[in-house]
Amino acid sequence: MATTTATTFALSAEELEKFHEQGFYGPFTVYEVEEMKARWRRERLQLMDRSMAVYGDEAAASGNTNIANYDRHLDNPFLADHVGHPAIVDRVRSVLGPDLLCWRTEFFPKYPGDEGTDWHQADTFANASGKPQIVWPDEFKEYGGTITVWTAFTEASIETGCLQFIPGTHEVMRYDETKKMTYQADQINNADKDGVRRGFFGYDYRELQIDPDWKPDEANAISMQLRPGEAVMFSSTLQHASHPHAGTTDEMRLGFASRYVPTCVKLYPDTDVIEEYGGSVSLDKYGAVLVSGEDEYGHNPLATSTTGGHKFGHR
Repeated sequence: MATTTATTFALSAEELEKFHEQGFYGPFTVYEVEEMKARWRRERLQLMDRSMAVYGDEAAASGNTNIANYDRHLDNPFLADHVGHPAIVDRVRSVLGPDLLCWRTEFFPKYPGDEGTDWHQADTFANASGKPQIVWPDEFKEYGGTITVWTAFTEASIETGCLQFIPGTHEVMRYDETKKMTYQADQINNADKDGVRRGFFGYDYRELQIDPDWKPDEANAISMQLRPGEAVMFSSTLQHASHPHAGTTDEMRLGFASRYVPTCVKLYPDTDVIEEYGGSVSLDKYGAVLVSGEDEYGHNPLATSTTGGHKFGHR
């Protein structure tokens, strides 16, 4: 059971107001630069062992990198601690309240020469599969989406493909996630969007646009450059993208996204498998992690801690 501690990293009233206005907050420090570099040198070797990964065999069999990158916090002690780090959780609590679940994590590697990620928003995360993966109660419909905390494990600069945001775009959805996108693996790193190499992991996110003639206002876009160990918190409904990796360095850009919702939200309702990005994995071993407060709803299977928050198992 998660415990609630003093919120030493809580957003101030001014910071919270700015978050609601812009749709993001950051950068902020989770780890010092040298600490993050040292941790990643160690952890990248540990993560090569997929024997305990909840989607290990299936993800490997599918050959799908995206799904293979999901939810490694359920088998890796460092990532298990990371999703509950006070520098992250205290700030998310400021927005979503005291009772919080981490419902998914994802690695986002970008290698030299890789395309950027196209502009997108996510409310129900049905964008790839067509099935809602998060559903808020009717009384909270004005919220929707999730809070994502994207932590840089390596340098995230314009040259290596850092995130981009269009501030203030989180309150109007420009995409209809109930529409169907067509997965085309041969389009990965082959897309061209108005002269910029942008794709969406084998999909064309423009297929979901409510108005096919609408274009994001990139004139207002900002680039979120992060040092190793820095993070940014943002609403998933904020229009966001990333630059291509220019290939001017041989270091990949690696981000780790942890996603949070209140305990009242239903996760993967009426869903037994994740089917997206050309792969499919079972949710039999899946569990959300209670990182703060209490779960009075019981909507979702929870991962349980057995050794200091390091080992999780399905309940």
